[in-house]
Amino acid sequence: MQLKRVVVTGLGALTPIGNTLQEYWDGLVNGKSGAAPITYYDTEKHKTKFACEIKNFNVEDFIDKKEVRRMDKFAQYAIVASDEAIKDSGITLENVNKHRVGVIWGAGIGGLQTFQDEVMSYAAGDGTPRFNPFFIPKMIADIAPGHISMRNGFMGPNYTTVSACASSANALVDAFNYIRLGMCDVVVSGGSEAAVTIAGMGGFNSMQALSTRNESPETASRPFDATRDGFVLGEGAGALVLEEYEHAIARGAKIYCEVGGGGLSSDAYHLTAPHPEGIGVIAVMENCLRDAGLKPEDVDHINTHGTSTPLGDVAELKAISHVFGDHAKNININSTKSMTGHLLGAAGAIEAIASILAMQNGIVPPTINHTTVDENIDPSLNLTLNKAQKREIKVAMSNTFGFGGHNACVLFKKFEN
Repeated sequence: MQLKRVVVTGLGALTPIGNTLQEYWDGLVNGKSGAAPITYYDTEKHKTKFACEIKNFNVEDFIDKKEVRRMDKFAQYAIVASDEAIKDSGITLENVNKHRVGVIWGAGIGGLQTFQDEVMSYAAGDGTPRFNPFFIPKMIADIAPGHISMRNGFMGPNYTTVSACASSANALVDAFNYIRLGMCDVVVSGGSEAAVTIAGMGGFNSMQALSTRNESPETASRPFDATRDGFVLGEGAGALVLEEYEHAIARGAKIYCEVGGGGLSSDAYHLTAPHPEGIGVIAVMENCLRDAGLKPEDVDHINTHGTSTPLGDVAELKAISHVFGDHAKNININSTKSMTGHLLGAAGAIEAIASILAMQNGIVPPTINHTTVDENIDPSLNLTLNKAQKREIKVAMSNTFGFGGHNACVLFKKFEN
């Protein structure tokens, strides 16, 4: 069977450093930090008092007020980012077969705010189970792609991938496979998350996963730095329109890049900690390269998972050195989580977008907030520290990993007819 080529024809982003694709890119190349004190609730009794929230955003500018009440924020974010990507792609019901347009979306948690609000309301009551009739439809993780399909009339495959922080990268791999196997012409893919809540922050704090650098939130996300003390929670959404190459050419679509390959693996090691030698990460990058038919020396840029955790950053860089050998020092490596924070299930999507825009613009965004060298990290690696770097990128790789040992890797190639 001849596999079909898959290209990216639309992008959309709603992030802590920019509410549109262009704002997001401007924030990335300028090293903008999205971290700030939390505004959503009183943090007085909380261990971590900051996060990377969406800013200057009014959802009713994008979605009807009545519909807003029926959606958790993670679904609202999905609608806003996917609207931008779909408009960017130029696809309409007039130029596609709606039965061959799918929506495959990622969310690691789903409607956490809705769940929290409903349960706390019940707990404060008299014990009578009075719940909002939209409680379940707002909360479930699969509802975001449902809303996207209903809003646009797309009737192809429609579901959510849930693999913790690898969820949206997992969705991109699935979307890629549906198209190259001939089961769809177009798939709207990506991910969204809105877990900056009392429950979300409290839960991650209890695991000692979050940074507690409350005196300096904007510098708290510091991947690869010796003084890193945990990740910074973020929220938002990223959307990509993936399309079969001939279908895109036939309608005269703008093409950002080609999807080269995708890889998945499992650490099979620990609930939350990576294998110290990165064996699952080694496997997922090797799987991705094999799928793309490329050699390690073909890769120019890697957007790492790079969460700013003591164990994870070292394990991932060890894995990169293992897979890429001497070529590793020639790769521009970065972590855009230093700016956006960790968007959990949406991380893979917004970081894939960052990789694509880096390729298109010939600029690798920086890993900001680096001040202190970690002696456990190979000093020959170019971690693109503190300042964006110009370079030609023909092949870019994006890594995303999740609690439970889930690993996903997506590879993008510069588009050539």
